[in-house]
Amino acid sequence: MHADWLIPDWPVPANVRAVFTTRQGGVSSPPWDTLNLGDHVGDVADHVAANRLQVQKALGARAVFLQQVHGCKVLALDAATPDGLPFDACVTTQRATACTIMVADCLPVLLASTDGTVVAAAHAGWRGLAGQGGENKAQGVLESVFDAFYASFNPAAPVKRAQVAINTIAWLGPCIGPAAFEVGAEVKAAFQASQPEAARCFMAKGSGKYLADLAGLARLRLQALGITQVYGNDGSAPWCTVGNPEKFFSHRRDAGANGNGFGTTGRMAAFVWLA
Repeated sequence: MHADWLIPDWPVPANVRAVFTTRQGGVSSPPWDTLNLGDHVGDVADHVAANRLQVQKALGARAVFLQQVHGCKVLALDAATPDGLPFDACVTTQRATACTIMVADCLPVLLASTDGTVVAAAHAGWRGLAGQGGENKAQGVLESVFDAFYASFNPAAPVKRAQVAINTIAWLGPCIGPAAFEVGAEVKAAFQASQPEAARCFMAKGSGKYLADLAGLARLRLQALGITQVYGNDGSAPWCTVGNPEKFFSHRRDAGANGNGFGTTGRMAAFVWLA
């Protein structure tokens, strides 16, 4: 692994592996310098392919890259799953197949069972995190990925959903931080529709504007599912993609700043797999 990449500090079994890449360690030229893993942001295709190959060699597992669409659909992965399918979360019980989520401000959420048999990953931007909304009817990407996570356990030996939640460990990766994520009142309303307590994750900033704590909102949704073992991003400055330009790509920080017609930046990725 490149020395600059993040290795999650979470108490998972030894056969569960995870890593979060930074912008360091690849071959891409500015503004995608250097380890851009996104094949949809205007970078040279050969550079992206070389970067992805380098990461897969470091993992010792096959990373399955999704076409993320800010939705809530979940894909079950196996060794034959192709890249590029339109899903925002994935789950697997197969060894050496890495659940992969690309980000450049959105929040990557990794899940692992305490018995080391199931792993999952989700792309949690605010739309996917808030989901459909509505009182007692919220079904966002975290609820959907946990449904698939739960369903992955052996149906011949039924286990209660609450017990699975207790034995699920989550890790939140870097994302746009609460000092940088300015949103409108409609975003606040979307979260409060199903979780009134989500109001504490928003700080007023001018008329109808708020600063939102994306990681804090994810923690609330995980807690509502019964998942209390949550590690990683605590909303502090070192986790903010916007505020750490040497380490992280950030779409909000860099979009429109490059003058290349793409208004873009690269993509990092979070991976979790069973060794």
